[in-house]
Amino acid sequence: MSDNKAGVEQRIKKLEAYNSAYRDGKPLISDHEYDRLVGELRSIDPFNPFLNRVEPEDFKTKREVRHPLPMLSIEKAYSQKELERFVIRVKKEAAEIGIREILFSITPKLDGLAGRDDGNVFASRGNGEIGYEISSAFQKGVYPIGGRGLGIGEIVILKSYFDEHLSDNFEHPRNLVVGIINSDTLNMFAEKAIEDRAVHFVPYVKLNSREVAAEDLLSQIEEVTEKLFSEVDYPVDGMVVSVTDERVRDHMGATAHHYRWQIAVKKKGKTAVTSVINIIWQVGRTGNVTPVLEVFPVSLSGAKIKRVTAHNAGKVKAEKIGPGAEIEIIRSGEVIPKLEKVIQPSVQTEFPEKCPSCNSILSWDNDFLKCTMSSCPAQVEQGIFHFFKILGTAEWFGIKTIQKLVSKGYDSLKKIYFMKEEDFIEVGFGPVQSKNLVNALRISKEKAVEDWRFLAAFGISDLGTGDSRKLLAHYRLERFGELTREDIIKIHGFGEKTSESIENGIQKVWEWMQHMMNLGFNLERTPLEDEKEASDSSIAGKGIVFTGKMNKGSREDMKAHAVNLGARVQSAVNTKTDYLVCGEKAGAGKINKAKEVNARVITEEEYFKLLKPD
Repeated sequence: MSDNKAGVEQRIKKLEAYNSAYRDGKPLISDHEYDRLVGELRSIDPFNPFLNRVEPEDFKTKREVRHPLPMLSIEKAYSQKELERFVIRVKKEAAEIGIREILFSITPKLDGLAGRDDGNVFASRGNGEIGYEISSAFQKGVYPIGGRGLGIGEIVILKSYFDEHLSDNFEHPRNLVVGIINSDTLNMFAEKAIEDRAVHFVPYVKLNSREVAAEDLLSQIEEVTEKLFSEVDYPVDGMVVSVTDERVRDHMGATAHHYRWQIAVKKKGKTAVTSVINIIWQVGRTGNVTPVLEVFPVSLSGAKIKRVTAHNAGKVKAEKIGPGAEIEIIRSGEVIPKLEKVIQPSVQTEFPEKCPSCNSILSWDNDFLKCTMSSCPAQVEQGIFHFFKILGTAEWFGIKTIQKLVSKGYDSLKKIYFMKEEDFIEVGFGPVQSKNLVNALRISKEKAVEDWRFLAAFGISDLGTGDSRKLLAHYRLERFGELTREDIIKIHGFGEKTSESIENGIQKVWEWMQHMMNLGFNLERTPLEDEKEASDSSIAGKGIVFTGKMNKGSREDMKAHAVNLGARVQSAVNTKTDYLVCGEKAGAGKINKAKEVNARVITEEEYFKLLKPD
């Protein structure tokens, strides 16, 4: 065997391993890095069979199903030039059959598990020709958007739900989705997500899309992408650009790998190469001990980067990350930089056996190291920080301040709220800062704050801001001590497991919550459902959807305000929608839908005039 052939086979083995990990919901490298490696193989061996087949998935326990039409992969474009070449090719081939005017549809590319639902059979992509029967997904509780039989789509989890409830336990939403399909017994996280109706099968025909003329595609793709991203509450990894004319589609046809009339437009963040100096292990509010890489400083997107998140301990173990490892980092959308890939692994990788905060023995929970001591100082610090962050009415209480307080024995909100200026000075703060801290505590009690923010600030498992608002629309905060899972499960959107988790969580903090309420916080009460109709507000009982960027406040704040005025705030336009309130860059899809159902489309300015009529 020649060295060149051996090198090609080694590349293919790596690509197959990377693809297998991705299909299992545990990606080892980014999509862009995978596509780059495929591109390298194509330049070395352009006719290799690997390049002309759909990357397979393997659900060994499922029955195989042949697709009536192939479910192919999608060609990808990471640059304007690659997209431009695609447009030129489409124009050329359309001209061959006498078609000059070309329209492209642009649709979000969901990052989930692809499937085809014909109403009777629900099959995964498989190898493109033969998939696996996964109708058990619906039996387990995956919710089909729009009903059954709407063709090709993706099984995904609501991004907002994942970020609020699951991001501490899963590196990527796809991990959870694959686990639901692949396992006969669901784990507790999957059960809760399904009970909360957060896991959906979304047919692509149900997604908002835009049509753009060929001559406008290149100039408008970024603007359209931004709008479509803002309208989708699912993980998205690009946009799919497709020719709309069936005649052109038929003429262009497909390769064994992808349709030639379609391309996925993806955006790669800026990257840089550096080396790991050290791994810093940090303890979060829930006890997860996560790795942060201390790296040799490098400039990226105008910032000097010294630390990079490494996701979880499992990734550190799998990719042999440690001091001396050479890595590529990425920074997308000006957010916290992340590990993109490991170029050269470390000779030695070590993991802490004890919690870096409380010194208790750590345990492994899937890919996570975990500290199970609830009295762990780091968990206490993060819990207090979470309260002030969610409450949003107290300045000065950053994480450094809280760490200093906890180290001196002020390890609860009860103790902190009893502190006086002399107490802060004794801890080590200066006179001015001590005065500011006391004033901040006073203001946090006097300044009006929504009761749902107050409730969510306690960090109860499965009770974020959205569900706190929903719960308080049925029960006053003072009654929570006697609230049972049976009471909670009666409310639409709360499942059995979630209700049990919330009941247990409330009982754990109820004494603490009562104490905080007795301090006299100025709580704005969420209107109870049976009281809303009695409101004299002009929007009481009205169904309202907010879309686009608002100028007078965030959409979340406007939603909360509308709920307090008795409105039925909705996430999507339907036949029960009365008003669609449009901010900047409002999506055409929602506007068109509002017109279809005879909902009134108004601007942000018109909305506020509606609240205060002349």
